[in-house]
Amino acid sequence: MYPYLKALHIIFVVTWFAGLFYVPRLLIYIIEANSKPSSERLIIQTQLKIMLNRLWLAITWPSAIITLILGIIVAINGKWFSIFFTKEGIWFQLKILLVVLLYAFHFSLQYLINKIEDEQYPYTAQQIRYWNEVPTLLLFAIVALVVVKQWISFFWMVIGIIALISVLIIAIRLYRKWRSS
Repeated sequence: MYPYLKALHIIFVVTWFAGLFYVPRLLIYIIEANSKPSSERLIIQTQLKIMLNRLWLAITWPSAIITLILGIIVAINGKWFSIFFTKEGIWFQLKILLVVLLYAFHFSLQYLINKIEDEQYPYTAQQIRYWNEVPTLLLFAIVALVVVKQWISFFWMVIGIIALISVLIIAIRLYRKWRSS
């Protein structure tokens, strides 16, 4: 039964991440539509908000909840909590910390969705573009920890994530420069 639970957990992690990757893009497009003429803006934002709500409520939220439930079940069945306070369990402690940060990101998107539903735009599209990279970084870190399960790997993972952050920042800035030219 354990392999099936683990497979389901991974499937719902994937669907959750699909939402976490796409929701910020929709927020960016909604914010960018503010620069359009009012009739065009209304049409674009109305459609994007429908898409956003369907994705958020029908896929992202349910996937986040099922991921959490299945993750706890898999951890219990796999006896992962038995190593939690051991030297070999440091990777698992770090994974739990990163998962908590991932849920914090999820709740930050809920905050942004609520603001946009109230016609408030606290951040620019450019700021959301940077924020959109957070789940990518967390995904890299979590997968590295789960696959490698070694403390020393954490050092190399941090180096890799710093390099990835640098590449992402450069790519975002080049895209911004390209769009404005």
